Amino acid sequence: MTDKVVIKEIFTSIQGEGPYIGYKQFFIRFCGCNLHCEYCDTDFDRKGAKEYNVDEILNLMKKNSDCHSVSLTGGEPLLHTGFLKKLLIHCPLPVYLETNATLSGELKEVIDYIDYISADIKLPSCTGISDLWEEHDSFFETAIQKKLFAKVVFDENITQEEITKTCKLGAKYGIEIILQPKMCQNNFCVSNEFIEHILNKFLQHYKKVRLIPQVHKFLNVR
Repeated sequence: MTDKVVIKEIFTSIQGEGPYIGYKQFFIRFCGCNLHCEYCDTDFDRKGAKEYNVDEILNLMKKNSDCHSVSLTGGEPLLHTGFLKKLLIHCPLPVYLETNATLSGELKEVIDYIDYISADIKLPSCTGISDLWEEHDSFFETAIQKKLFAKVVFDENITQEEITKTCKLGAKYGIEIILQPKMCQNNFCVSNEFIEHILNKFLQHYKKVRLIPQVHKFLNVR
């Protein structure tokens, strides 16, 4: 297992996505990702990153004990399970995992240390990559042990097939689906009318669906 890991940034801020919006969190942004989504606006490149050991991160956590939880984000945090197993066993705060929901084997290695899981459902129409329905299904099978919700970024290219498959996946595990309109910098890439139309399309198939944009962008925080 790894004694050190390269971290893009560590900071405290307000959670701006999903049902836990507004909570203060201690964010650890890991470098690297196994996907290359076209809409990704996050800098998780190793350039300018810093190497940390377990004790260094734990000491920073202890100085931020007023946070609701530790957000493991990226990039894709589950690419670093060796380090996470050493870190999370000592974590003084609840653990909130933000993930692309494709690495089910890696999740099994650390699931005992996780409290909340924010899992993406990647739509091919928006990501520009091939569909990942089987990977998501396998991931949710393990993730459902914890407080799990799914986040779906969409734009004007979303299809009826994607809506149907997303709702079937949500219903299979009884999880809440959070619709998140794609952003073009700090503005929606689609109209308000289209956003409402897509929400209604989802609700025709599944009732546990909410529309929550990236609130941190409107608050101008990280």
